[in-house]
Amino acid sequence: MKKIIFLPLVVFFSWCSGQKITAVYPSNWWVGMNNPHLQVMIRGEQLDHADFKVKYPGVVLDSVQRVKNNHYVFLNLTIEKNANPGNLIIRYVLSLVDNKFHELTIPLYDRPTGNGTTWARGVYSSDFIYLLMPDRFSNGDPNNDHYANMRDTVVDRNNPLARHGGDMQGVINHLDYFQQLGVTTLWLTPVLENDMPLEKESPGMMSGYHGYWFTDPYEIDKRMGGKDAYLKLVAAAHARGMKIIQDAVYNHVGVEHWFVSDPPTDDWINHWPTYQNTNHREQTLFDIHAARSDKEIMEAGWFEPHLPDLNLRNHFLATFLIQQAIWMTQTFQLDGWRVDTYKYCDPIFLNRLNATLEKEFPSITSLGEATVNSVSAGAYFCRNNLDVSWKSNLTGILDFPVCDAMLEAVSHHKGWTGGVNRLYTTLADDMLYKDPMNNCIFLDNHDRDRFYSLVDEDTARFKMGIGLLLTERGIPHLYYGTEILMKNFKNPSDAMVREDFPGGFAGDPKNKFLSSGRTPAENFAFNYVARLANFRKNSSALKNGKLMHYIPVNGTYVYFRYDDHQTILCVLNADSLSTTITFHDYAERTQGFETATDVMTGTVYPVTGKMEMPGEAIRILELKKRPTDNKVVH
Repeated sequence: MKKIIFLPLVVFFSWCSGQKITAVYPSNWWVGMNNPHLQVMIRGEQLDHADFKVKYPGVVLDSVQRVKNNHYVFLNLTIEKNANPGNLIIRYVLSLVDNKFHELTIPLYDRPTGNGTTWARGVYSSDFIYLLMPDRFSNGDPNNDHYANMRDTVVDRNNPLARHGGDMQGVINHLDYFQQLGVTTLWLTPVLENDMPLEKESPGMMSGYHGYWFTDPYEIDKRMGGKDAYLKLVAAAHARGMKIIQDAVYNHVGVEHWFVSDPPTDDWINHWPTYQNTNHREQTLFDIHAARSDKEIMEAGWFEPHLPDLNLRNHFLATFLIQQAIWMTQTFQLDGWRVDTYKYCDPIFLNRLNATLEKEFPSITSLGEATVNSVSAGAYFCRNNLDVSWKSNLTGILDFPVCDAMLEAVSHHKGWTGGVNRLYTTLADDMLYKDPMNNCIFLDNHDRDRFYSLVDEDTARFKMGIGLLLTERGIPHLYYGTEILMKNFKNPSDAMVREDFPGGFAGDPKNKFLSSGRTPAENFAFNYVARLANFRKNSSALKNGKLMHYIPVNGTYVYFRYDDHQTILCVLNADSLSTTITFHDYAERTQGFETATDVMTGTVYPVTGKMEMPGEAIRILELKKRPTDNKVVH
């Protein structure tokens, strides 16, 4: 495809017009990294004749690479094993006329301990993730709500498209709440700087409150509290044994990013003769019949006119972004990554990113957002058993096929492939994944209708969905507010499912972080989630056990989670009519056990008998060898 590149006008200064270096990326690094190579981006003015020298024991300047835009120079360094922590001094002369030496400093730190043990631990099926949007969760520091020197200064809680003022201090203030709920891991939507003005999208003029319009990958948005607040949050979470996932975007940036206004190379951004939106068709990437043009539009098309699409095939850009991920992980001691718009990114870049992160942080994991409609498509984007030309090395995906199947399972739909049968047939395709336990399962998120609304605000169906979420295979994640029955549909925009958490902001009439501020129905929902999630924390079978399930019969789906230490039996009756479960029908897993204890109520059933199962209900039972002191239901 012929591409037209639009570059900003470069103003050429005379040698005496105040040449200077304005930024260095990364601003610091570490000795003892597994990869000894570091590419430093120097940004300034008229650097095409600048001369650089490095004199530091154990650090070698391998080469200086210049690009078309003389505002940039790239230094390729090798940091040898014998290098010690200290201040790496780079001496430079800016021009042939001004022969004066200047210096810039890049601190080299010693790597902190705890990699893979106290941080960079990865996120696994033993975890329970809580997804929140900081701007909508809680305002812990009103002093950082707006800044006059930023493009968007509006904070208006009455406008669903504006910023509302939530921040990371607000998250810190509610760590007790997360632990009470049974959460082990926090996933915050992006906290990097989004210095964007209001932009026009279909619902109207909206702000970048959600965090997905990056303008500087090395800055934490000061309206969220900045770098200090992020360090404080991670430290506070780790002190409680909790983990932090960072949300990344590599597909695009905000149009006000200096990547766009002053790109280092002509091909830094994917340009088109006229605006070209992505087709959102992931099938083009693996369809053996696909047209090349369709594939190119899928990967290089833009999301919105204000979200320029990055050309991840550019080696300088790819290296810059990968080093930024390492820098973020090391600086903030992150535990894992969630990568937005994963399926739209260059596949070679993605595999290089994942491999490099895992080389430095062997236990770290990454979850890719691949909004797909089929298991085969989902498997394509992570480690899989497929015979395909590109083999992904991603840990796991956000499992949209299982999400859709769980929602169908708790609906009133029936049929050979509908209702609970859809969940059965979807999980039957797990053979395509290298390890389906690494997939993240969910009922809703910040881009979808809220779960409680999808089940028509029905408590029984709510319990069924939560029961599935916390007992099926994979890593469960809960969207903020689901536990207190927050509801809404995406009409007219996503903002409708991103409302403020009641009690997180000054002046809220109700504080739903406290049981006293919740209605009886909300307390019931919260307690149901908390009880099951905390049981799961101590359940080896639910955290890491195998899955065995049976073909659904008349709307009833029976499955087991089990290991050498524990067996959990789950029964989901999606039909409106009650049914009877005969434990012996599942002898392959029930044989040798004497009782089945309902983990939510404590009721005990003899495995030698039957169990009446009401309609639209789920029961989660722990099988035991010997009777307990609890009353046995005959």
